[in-house]
Amino acid sequence: MTANSNRFQGRSNATPEEQQQAALREFDAVADALRAAGIDVIAVNDTLDPHTPDSIFPNNWISFHADGRVILYPMEAENRRSERRMDIIDRLDNDCGLAVSEVIDLAGHEQDGHYLEGTGSMVLDRVNHVAYACLSSRTQLDVLGDFAQRMQYDVVAFDAVDRNGHAIYHTNVLMNVGESLAVVCADAITRDEQRSAVLQRLQDTGHDVMLLSYEQLEAFAGNMLELRSSDGARLVALSQQAYDALTTKQRAQLADNGRVLPLPIDTIEASAGGSVRCMLAEVHLPKKA
Repeated sequence: MTANSNRFQGRSNATPEEQQQAALREFDAVADALRAAGIDVIAVNDTLDPHTPDSIFPNNWISFHADGRVILYPMEAENRRSERRMDIIDRLDNDCGLAVSEVIDLAGHEQDGHYLEGTGSMVLDRVNHVAYACLSSRTQLDVLGDFAQRMQYDVVAFDAVDRNGHAIYHTNVLMNVGESLAVVCADAITRDEQRSAVLQRLQDTGHDVMLLSYEQLEAFAGNMLELRSSDGARLVALSQQAYDALTTKQRAQLADNGRVLPLPIDTIEASAGGSVRCMLAEVHLPKKA
C-alpha cells in the first residue's frame, strides 16, 4: 500500500469504480491536450494481471536519459513493483524509433529495504546534472549514491515536511526544475542550512526561483513539469487545481517562461495522491539514426 506515506492520497469520497472511470477520462483528456499542444505522447495500456492500481504514475519506476540509458528503480510498495515492464522499453526501442543503449536496474536495493522512486524521489536538473532529493522512506541515500555515481550527478539532499510535520513522500511534490525557472516550497525544507543549499544551488545554476506556500504545495503547485513541443516551444504542464492556487504574479512568471497548460485532473489528485508531473515519464532517449 502507498497511502501510509502519501498523505495526499485517499481524499475522494467516490466509490473505487467511480474513481477509476473518472480517472480514465481525465487521463485520456490529458493525453489529448498534450498532443494538441504539440507534445509527442506515448500512452501504454495497463495490464489486468497483475493488478497495478498506481501505474498511472510511471515516473516512479523508470527514467529515460539522453545518452540512451534507461533506469529502473526500487519501489517501497510491493504492489507497485509489477509496474516495471521490459515490454514498454522494447516498444520504445523497436516500434518508436528510439535508441536504448543500456538498461540499469537498481531494483536490487529492494532486497535491503532501500528505495528510490525515480523522478518522484528525485527532481533532476538534467542540464547541470543535479539531483534534488527530499529524504523519506521512499528516498534513501544509498540508492541516491548509486544513481549519482552511475549517472554522474551531484546530489542535493534535504529533509522536508508538510505543515503538520509529516515527511513529504516525494520531492516532486514540493519542487520542479526547468531550464531557467525553478519552483519550490522552501518553507517545507526543515533545516536552514539545507534550505540555503537548495536555493543557492538553484541560483548558481542560473535559475529564477518561484517560491510556493504550503497552501500551494497542497494544491500540487510543485508538481508541474516543463516540456518541449515538436516545434521546440517551451510548455509548462500542471493541474488546474495547481494553476488556480497560484497568484496573478506567479501565473505571469510561468507565462513568461513558456506556454502554460492547466489540466483538470481532480479525481486523480484526490484519489491517487499525485498530479500531472507524476503522470509523465519524460522520454529523453535519442532517435535512431
